[in-house]
Amino acid sequence: MTVLNYNCHERTKDPSMPAMSKYEPVIGFEVHVELCTATKIFCSCPTTFGSPPNTQVCPVCLGMPGVLPVLNRRAVEFALRTAMALNCNIPERCNFDRKNYYYPDLPKNYQISQNYACIGTGGWLDIETPAGTKRVRMNNVHLEEDAGKLIHPEDPGADYSLVDLNRAGTPLIEIVSEPDMSSAEDALAYMNTLKNLLEYLEVSDCKMQEGRLRFELNISVREAGTERLGTKVEVKNLNSMKTVLKCIEHETWRQTRLLEEGGRVMQETRLWDEAAGATRAMRSKEVANDYRYFPDPDLVEIHVTPEWRDAVRAHLPELQEAKRRRFIEEYGLPEYDARILTNSKPVASYYEAAVAAHPNPKALSNWMMTEVLRELNAREVEPADFALKPAGLAAIVRMIDEGRISGKIAKDVFAKAVESGRDPAEIVQAEGLVQVTDAGEVEKWVDEAIAENPDMVEKIRAGNTKTVQALVGQVMKKSRGKANPKIVNELIAAKLC
Repeated sequence: MTVLNYNCHERTKDPSMPAMSKYEPVIGFEVHVELCTATKIFCSCPTTFGSPPNTQVCPVCLGMPGVLPVLNRRAVEFALRTAMALNCNIPERCNFDRKNYYYPDLPKNYQISQNYACIGTGGWLDIETPAGTKRVRMNNVHLEEDAGKLIHPEDPGADYSLVDLNRAGTPLIEIVSEPDMSSAEDALAYMNTLKNLLEYLEVSDCKMQEGRLRFELNISVREAGTERLGTKVEVKNLNSMKTVLKCIEHETWRQTRLLEEGGRVMQETRLWDEAAGATRAMRSKEVANDYRYFPDPDLVEIHVTPEWRDAVRAHLPELQEAKRRRFIEEYGLPEYDARILTNSKPVASYYEAAVAAHPNPKALSNWMMTEVLRELNAREVEPADFALKPAGLAAIVRMIDEGRISGKIAKDVFAKAVESGRDPAEIVQAEGLVQVTDAGEVEKWVDEAIAENPDMVEKIRAGNTKTVQALVGQVMKKSRGKANPKIVNELIAAKLC
């Protein structure tokens, strides 16, 4: 899990930068979410990521003549679930349309999508920003099929591309917001909040590195304080939140400079060039008429009955706020702990699995909020890909509770387990890290520390209690962290206090 922090725009350090305070960005998103169904939206081909190219295809998703699509009911239910969670209006009837355009990874030369009657319209999502809670309105949520994927060889001078159609026909929902965001901070809060909601809804795992969650940025600038919107530019194929933030910075700068120099912003689609640190023009921006939408004649109208709508709503998974309350009530966690642990569904799931393996909720929460979250952020991995599994974290806390290892050794074991993926108990056993609880053996270390630190001993006998912990540290150093701290403190108190 990666937590992004967004600071000031680097380009504002450029002396050629126009006065940013005169203009403000206006931001909206089109978010594509691959649904975690077992099969594609109109055929029974699997949707497993990473399979050899063109091995998960059939005549339907290859667009062969004469084939007919059959709608995946589960995909519709996932789309309904999302629309409901975004407070959308759910129409009783919706249908599919053909969106016509040519691209090499689109076998039929049209995409089955929704334009005239979407699965959900209107709605909103509240986000927490540095300025407080902001409501972002939704335009619509619609269901469609994904295209394939072009693979561009990295060989110098290669003049061809390959097409992998495994992804063609994977069910997507597209979530279209209104342009209600006015800063990179707003955009980051929106992306994180939406990703979190989708994970809690269990409609997608949102793995951006696998293309399961893709952001398309709509951005314009206008004079600050005005209501009129500027000319919108769409930036496509953004594969990370960091890239989205770079695009916002660059496009705000580029469009502002254009206007300041008397030019005008063109409505177009642009791509992000990572090497150049800038966007570049891809094509003029299409409008709906360019796609020649018309109802798909091979698919019947979807009737969302009140009974079906109620059934979907009744089976919504536990969402973030409900989980936060349960963590407080069931595990006795403070409000702060519960909020941090439920900020991410994968993190909350990891924590619950650890508690199930060793029921010490508060101790596990402390380890989660310090050691685990730090490592997840540093390594930019999700909990599911973390080398130390929940049972391993539970084993570390269990060994502390049983007095087998000290807190200091536990941190060393944690670090080794994270690096190697080894079982913590095996690490403790193999490296002889079991805590020494034999009073006689611990006393030898205590006596050596007392003999080697007369200044500390004098201060302790004079009543300086703070020095006791310094002497305890010397004992722990001698024992390489294996001495039981409780016994160490008892022996020092008996000998010097």
